[in-house]
Amino acid sequence: MSEPGAEADKSQRRALPRMIITGLVIAVAAIAGVFAVFQFTENERERELKRWQLRLGIVADSRLADIQNWMSDQFKELADIAENESVQLYISILDETSGAGEQAEATYLRNLVTVVAERAGFRPEVAAAAVRANVEQSGTAGIALLDQTGKLIVGSPAMPPMAGKLAAFAQSAEKAKRAVSDIFIGAAGTPVVAFLVPVFDVQEDQTAEAQIGAVLGVKEVNGSLYPLLKQPGSVDETAEALLVRHSGASVEYLSPLADGTAPLKLRLAADTPLLAAHFALRTPGGFARRRDYRDVAVLVTARAVPQVPWALLYKIDVAEALAESESRLKQLVVAFLLIIVVVLIGMAALWYYGTSRRATEAASRFEQLAKRFENQRDFMHLVTDTQPNSIVIYNAQGNYRWFNKVAIELSGLDRESLHNKPVSSVIGPVEGKRLIGWIQECLEKFEPVSHTHTITHQGGGADGREEERVYSSDLIPLPATEDEAVGVLVVSQDITDSVRERMRRERIMRQLVSTLVSVVDRRDPFSANHSVRVGMVSRAIATEMDLEPEIGEAAEIAGNLMNLGKIAVPEQVLTKAEALSEEEILLIRESILASADLVSDIEFDGPIAETIRQLQENFDGSGMPGGLEGEEILLTARVVSVANAFVAMVSARAYRPGMAFDRAIDILLEEAGKAFDRRAVSALVNFLENRGGRDAWKSFGAPAPPSSS
Repeated sequence: MSEPGAEADKSQRRALPRMIITGLVIAVAAIAGVFAVFQFTENERERELKRWQLRLGIVADSRLADIQNWMSDQFKELADIAENESVQLYISILDETSGAGEQAEATYLRNLVTVVAERAGFRPEVAAAAVRANVEQSGTAGIALLDQTGKLIVGSPAMPPMAGKLAAFAQSAEKAKRAVSDIFIGAAGTPVVAFLVPVFDVQEDQTAEAQIGAVLGVKEVNGSLYPLLKQPGSVDETAEALLVRHSGASVEYLSPLADGTAPLKLRLAADTPLLAAHFALRTPGGFARRRDYRDVAVLVTARAVPQVPWALLYKIDVAEALAESESRLKQLVVAFLLIIVVVLIGMAALWYYGTSRRATEAASRFEQLAKRFENQRDFMHLVTDTQPNSIVIYNAQGNYRWFNKVAIELSGLDRESLHNKPVSSVIGPVEGKRLIGWIQECLEKFEPVSHTHTITHQGGGADGREEERVYSSDLIPLPATEDEAVGVLVVSQDITDSVRERMRRERIMRQLVSTLVSVVDRRDPFSANHSVRVGMVSRAIATEMDLEPEIGEAAEIAGNLMNLGKIAVPEQVLTKAEALSEEEILLIRESILASADLVSDIEFDGPIAETIRQLQENFDGSGMPGGLEGEEILLTARVVSVANAFVAMVSARAYRPGMAFDRAIDILLEEAGKAFDRRAVSALVNFLENRGGRDAWKSFGAPAPPSSS
């Protein structure tokens, strides 16, 4: 017993780590609180960004819809001309009479395109006089009719000449398809867009072969397209919608900018870091935080404009978009941090007061619990140390966590040295690796598993040499508790004596079987070794079919004893040097049933008697004694039946030579599914062809000994 003062000091020493841990918990709680506040702040920022993503996306979609409607309106105006049957007819006439001078048809067409150009806005701000088709024109906007070669037929006043980018657009347009050009600078130095609608022959299908011309419209976009980029009712000061496109390795701004830059006057390198315009072209439909042409941080979303290589970019300055939310978040952060500080101060005060008051009480209770635990541990040792089996608890890594006296004795170590020691260092690396594998298997399945294995003990034999012992080990998973991680309880029973006794009984049984077989062989020298060979082939077939060892052993024993009943067959029948009569064959077949009766009272580990009794049953139900077919016949009987037929065919007799292996295989395959189980036949063939069976059994065909009669 220790002194009371020493016990108190010990309790205080035990309480000190807990006090330190409690202080650390408070510190961790403080850190966690601060982290939670900033995490909340980040989550709020994410929600605010998602709100702006939705808001900017709605505006971008509405601006894109207006642009698409504007394009559709231009195509509609030109399509009304292209689908006019008079226009189609007159273009055909003018095409056939080209070079004949001014005609009434040309005048009609010129007046028509002039009227439509005025009404639909295909005109410059300053009107120009109408000109003939063969006179060079100058202008910035208008509508023209082209023949099928792209040559100008008539045009509205101020229709620009068919040259440069305009001519290239008309020539490159796909036949029988509508087309719209990219934005380019017109003759007056203003941005323009060209539209082209094909004209087809009257009452013809709309195919490339039926196209007789085209309607070409050129429109200035300063007053019609660019105003559509402005969102009606928007109150955001820095919000801006822009049209951009790639131009080589640069990004070109197609619309006027808020800083006063004119359309198509600004280009920036596409690899400018975090450039919003490059993001818009590369990721239409995306949303991100980037920097605009002013190198100002913005929130941006983008949409691809169909039919043209433009991207619609809608952006707003981050400073304006997030100003209100950032201010609100700063106030929340300050408030939360103040609350955390107050709570921590209160916790620290309570902790200090509580620890100073309860430290001694906690240490005393801990001491009592420790004593109780020691008593329980001693009791468990007392119970388990009286058990004859080794009982060990291993952790997941295979280290000794708890063990009884038998386990200590087997390890050759003392209790203190064995604790937490790796199993490989105690029972050897090979056995240790195997046991660790079983432990991991048990924990993965989290259900009991059992294994039978051997362990070599140093100096365990009578003469001090190595001794191999057989153990049956049951592994039971142990769930984690508050104090311990998961583990595995291993109870190992030494079954060496039982195994040796079983092996001795099996050895005696085999000797008995061998003796009985030799009795038959002495009476039937012509078929000597037949039973042994049937047993050997039966074992090979069972192994090839991957059957349980017990089934293979039962098949082998049944094959060895199948001819035991021949002791009741007259010797003159057994030693007859010529083919047997039907009555003699029936006598031999009935002797097999007699074999079953002779061994029916012997307690074999497997169904030996029933296997022999069913040997002459056929798989299709036509055998004897009859009544069984297919899977109803014992698996061992199906195996031995194939082995018996094979040995009988390939073994030599006094009245005939042994049959060739290939011929015997052919017969067995022909009878597969009829007389024999197809699986057993296939297993025999595979053993012969791929497992060296031909070489191993080539002696079966050796000539039988001459008759002594």
